[in-house]
Amino acid sequence: MRDGTSLTLLLGGARSGKSAHAEKLVTSVPAPWTYIATAQAFDEEMTERIALHRGRREEGWQTIDAPLDLCGAIDGVPDGRPLLIDCLTLWLSNHLLADHDVEAESERLAEILAKPRGNWFVVANEVGLGIVPDNALARKFRDVAGRLNQKIAAKADRVLFMVAGLPLQVK
Repeated sequence: MRDGTSLTLLLGGARSGKSAHAEKLVTSVPAPWTYIATAQAFDEEMTERIALHRGRREEGWQTIDAPLDLCGAIDGVPDGRPLLIDCLTLWLSNHLLADHDVEAESERLAEILAKPRGNWFVVANEVGLGIVPDNALARKFRDVAGRLNQKIAAKADRVLFMVAGLPLQVK
């Protein structure tokens, strides 16, 4: 913890409880809270997932949609405001699919997250625990996601790994 500010990274697989646990941590301090969402609803299933996430958040949340300009969205959050970013993996996918320089974007984001201006919580998927993907794009995604997670974990005050809804403290 640094002078009333902190950065917590929550990692885990799909449906591991990352987002729900992050929301619980954020709401343990008084509102208002800021939720920066990086998902884009390209199909009906993703639209439903986004609606479920929004529906479980209680009053007191300000939601900012930032599928690409996550750094700009973070800069707009008032100092001292608890912040939840959900999730880095979707943000990274958005940049990768847009053929942006993901390494440069990741470095820029890591520098911003290294200086939290409140209690900040960041959700990301751990995608490197499965088999080696069979195509170049999926392998590139796995590799850049792993490098991004390492950058953010190095800057974080605390890292939690979610397994079956249970948080394991890694750092």
